Amino acid sequence: MPIDLHATLQHLHQGQTNANEEMARTITAAQSSRCEHVFVQTAFEEAQVTARNTKHSALPLAGLAVSVKDLLDVAGQSSRAGSVLLNDAPTATQDAQAVARLRAAGAAFIGRTNMSEFAFSGVGINPHFGTPANAAITDQPRIPGGSSSGAAISVATGAAFIGVGSDTGGSIRIPAALNGLVGFKSTARLVPLGGTIPLSSTLDTVCAITRSVRDAILTHEILAARRVNRSNAPLSAYRLAITPTVMHEGLDADVARAYERSLHTLRLAGAQIEEIKLPELSELAMFQTLGNFSAAESYTWHKPWLQDQSALYDPRVLARIMRGASMSARDYLELVQARRGWITRMERALQSFDAVLSPTVPHIAPPIADVAPAQNVDVAQDQARDEAFFKVNALLLRNPSAVNMLDGCAISLPCHTPDEPPVGLMVWHGAMRDDRVLNLATQIEQLLQK
Repeated sequence: MPIDLHATLQHLHQGQTNANEEMARTITAAQSSRCEHVFVQTAFEEAQVTARNTKHSALPLAGLAVSVKDLLDVAGQSSRAGSVLLNDAPTATQDAQAVARLRAAGAAFIGRTNMSEFAFSGVGINPHFGTPANAAITDQPRIPGGSSSGAAISVATGAAFIGVGSDTGGSIRIPAALNGLVGFKSTARLVPLGGTIPLSSTLDTVCAITRSVRDAILTHEILAARRVNRSNAPLSAYRLAITPTVMHEGLDADVARAYERSLHTLRLAGAQIEEIKLPELSELAMFQTLGNFSAAESYTWHKPWLQDQSALYDPRVLARIMRGASMSARDYLELVQARRGWITRMERALQSFDAVLSPTVPHIAPPIADVAPAQNVDVAQDQARDEAFFKVNALLLRNPSAVNMLDGCAISLPCHTPDEPPVGLMVWHGAMRDDRVLNLATQIEQLLQK
């Protein structure tokens, strides 16, 4: 694992390296075979210019490399959201608001990263531009997680210090967990969505993947234009919850082992961890009977293209978008009302706790071959692959999507040992508990790395 942003900034300030040297290293990483299918567009020359012209003492990001998911506008570039449908999209005349904040902080944008088409999958498969392979498990090509697939691999391989992306149902935390990285989803309202291609205007959050919690804090402070209120409270001062309801179901052996060991480590360090029943989580399945925000809102956005250009979509993405076609205005309003009531009940159930702990996802990254669209095979095999894909997708989204429905905040951080496949521990709570979650995650990360 390349060193994190914080350590690199220290080396810059101490004169042990400079932005030009770091940019050369990141470009070399971006051009390596490990980054195959990671970038849909590179901007190496522009990044080098930024690195040369940035005085490291003046700006927080000091001319270091940042990658941008292909649904955020960068001035002079086209946003295609991982789709050939937008191959002829005009170049952006200005940065997305989040990108502008990073640029002002000294970010050098090294390229646009690949993603699940229109961000509508937690698996990371893209049939148009290829699928980047998981950077942490190399026994065979495994899924990167999505939808911010390229963002994760750019960070894991050293091609970027920050992978900027979006999280609608776990699209930052899932690839972070599967690649042994840190993914922080802030309370959605804290970071502006202006200049992004939407999946769900209700659930979308612009956020990022990093190599450490301290990097996540710095990145969040830039994206949200706010300072995190730091706390030196000991771990024993936090009251933490775990819940077997939904969150612990179907864990594979690797995830169960790493998760239980992490809880044991935290308890030994003095953490107050209480198992609670949270039956409200079981109600999430009910929302599927009402419809879902991503289907309804993406169908509305895509409707101008669906009649004449549906053949250009990834069929699996198209199928999920089309679920929104049958939702009426009444269905949508009932969904809004149901969510509002659910959030109120969840907040009440969790009000005495500082955070909840859970596995980020229930299993490690499966092989790409198990879920990628089949080529030149019979219909039965193709159908089996589709069924496997949707099963994996649902499992990956299950835990993290609960936080999006809660309008909450969450961070996934690695909890595996160096000889184990990556497993993510998710620390989460409701809206505007970001600082508490980040402070707690800082302590947990230090304990788990010992």
